Amino acid sequence: MSTDTKTILSGYAARTAENLKKYNKLLPEQMPQKTVVDAMDHSLRAGGKRIRPALVYGFCKACGGSEEMADAAASAIEMIHTFSLIHDDLPAMDDDDFRRGQPSCHKAFGEAAAILAGDALAILPFAVIADDEMLPAQAKVKLISALAKAAGRDGMIGGQIIDMENEQRTDVDEENLRNMYRHKTGELISVSCVMGCICAGVTDEGKLSAAADYGYKLGLAFQIVDDILDVTSTTEELGKPVGSDEEENKTTFVTLYGVEKAQEIADSITAEALGCLEVFGGDAFLKELTGMLLKRKN
Repeated sequence: MSTDTKTILSGYAARTAENLKKYNKLLPEQMPQKTVVDAMDHSLRAGGKRIRPALVYGFCKACGGSEEMADAAASAIEMIHTFSLIHDDLPAMDDDDFRRGQPSCHKAFGEAAAILAGDALAILPFAVIADDEMLPAQAKVKLISALAKAAGRDGMIGGQIIDMENEQRTDVDEENLRNMYRHKTGELISVSCVMGCICAGVTDEGKLSAAADYGYKLGLAFQIVDDILDVTSTTEELGKPVGSDEEENKTTFVTLYGVEKAQEIADSITAEALGCLEVFGGDAFLKELTGMLLKRKN
């Protein structure tokens, strides 16, 4: 990845972090709900790659928009993603003690507070978008609708229940995996791209469709690389336990095809994703970001 792209990505991450502080305002010490705000802040500050906000900013810029136009949407998608991680780590789901190298929310604040922090981060994003002063009302309605669909029953949450139920099955095949990954991972990545376009005022259905398709392909490749890293990386590199897929009896692209074939599939899907970017003039930042995610080590 070029120095320019690294600088842009770092800038988007820093901008997102500052905006998240603004949107999740810490309350005075005497306020009784401070615990849930602190729990939200604990997970929001954990960092990570901030890929979804970067996609919002990247597509907004590729379509002629400004960073200010994308601020609310970028923070909203990161809140939704963080909510999903908090709940994903709970004892009732993956029961992970660490996330991004620090204690999971339920380990730091207790299970009840973690559930409520996740709930709050699932709701706050819609207020953030609705209250934004940069975007016209029509754009805000489109953003809220797209984000709700991508996060809910027919999106990320739907993918999570498919994933959990797959652990009890012995007949999971590639078609099932692709469907589950499309929902659990692809929907939020895809909607990040679409939201960036909406923030920039794009109404052309061809561009919106290309952005969505790119996101779905990127999400699938991203998840396959996750499958590979679960057996080839270390806990220190990932910031979370490795080998969890095997422990939880999960079928992945690695268990179906092995590491080498899974990598070939990820390479092919990434190439397809890059093809979708031609509609946006082959934007240099988005192209380099795509390649970085394929080759990442954490």
